[in-house]
Amino acid sequence: MKICIVGLGYVGLSNAILLAQNNDVVALDIDEKKVKMINEKKSPIDDEDISYYLTNKNLNLKATTNSKDAFVSADFIVISTPTDYDVETNYFNTETVENVIEEIVKSSSSTTIIIKSTVPVGYTEKVRKQFNNQEIIFSPEFLREGKALLDNLYPARIIIGSKSEEANRFAELLVEGAISKEIPLLFTNSSEAEAIKLFSNTYLAMRVAFFNELDSYSEIKGLDTEEIIDGISLDSRIGNYYNNPSFGYGGYCLPKDTKQLLANYKNVPNNIMKAVVDANETRKDHIKDMILKRKPRVVGIYRLTMKTNSDNFRQSAILGVMERISKNNIEIIVYEPVVSESNIYNYKVVNDLDIFIHESDVIVANRVTEDIEPVKEKVYTRDLFSRD
Repeated sequence: MKICIVGLGYVGLSNAILLAQNNDVVALDIDEKKVKMINEKKSPIDDEDISYYLTNKNLNLKATTNSKDAFVSADFIVISTPTDYDVETNYFNTETVENVIEEIVKSSSSTTIIIKSTVPVGYTEKVRKQFNNQEIIFSPEFLREGKALLDNLYPARIIIGSKSEEANRFAELLVEGAISKEIPLLFTNSSEAEAIKLFSNTYLAMRVAFFNELDSYSEIKGLDTEEIIDGISLDSRIGNYYNNPSFGYGGYCLPKDTKQLLANYKNVPNNIMKAVVDANETRKDHIKDMILKRKPRVVGIYRLTMKTNSDNFRQSAILGVMERISKNNIEIIVYEPVVSESNIYNYKVVNDLDIFIHESDVIVANRVTEDIEPVKEKVYTRDLFSRD
């Protein structure tokens, strides 16, 4: 089959590679640099499995910036463009998705359109009517940054927001590309699939917020957070995973998905959904207060990235902490090897580690690595388990 993937972030690229093992895949993006790297079998994002597959696997994959070439004769066109949350409208900005659908319709293509971008509940039904096209299907992704291809090769589940023959065909293609074959498949209506995506990510955000608030309590009361988490995690209903304290939830999905779900709750009674959103801001306020208690003149931010082995710091929780600290007229410097500029977000970048350590009165690290272990007396972190 010929498949077109539109948008080559970690969702689009991991799907492109998964499907290119057994199909002809054309990957479309407006970023010429990204397209060039993929055609040279280099990964534009930090993902070990993506890099390995591009280099070592025989993939039927080519990238292009030309939409006409990409759309021609495609059996499926998969849209994975970004849908950021617009705080003014309280709604995902889905303009990129609609622009792609409109272009597909104008090209007179009779292809089936698969939306992988995260959208509000009810969105797919709306665009089906808007474009008079019932062959638009929503299929959510549940991928971790840095592990996106791995999560496609060993998916926890595949959910397709349609019960049509084309939906079954697309699910078969995903299973065919996966290494794991015992994959739960769920075919739902489109709005239910959209809700599954938003509720799944909001539950994860709620879990992050819970363990962060447990940690805030322990830190203020002088208790041992690790012992408490170890004890409650022995309950099999809770489990010993996704429980490492942090500076808050961030990244591509959780902040925007929680806010979108809360917006979808308009006129629906709720307490938890609003609390999940509010808790993330409260946590950043607490982290700021704990750093200021050390009375630093210069605060060094060790890595903007949220996780180990990640190159993404978009919507990273540390950015909110930095903004709060800077309002107290404290100098902030940043150590971030993936940044080549001398300034980022108006903060000075110091990528000589020794100079960074020397100039920082307090080193703030969401996740600790061996680079800063020797100066742990300077380090402020809530990382207990060096994971998540």
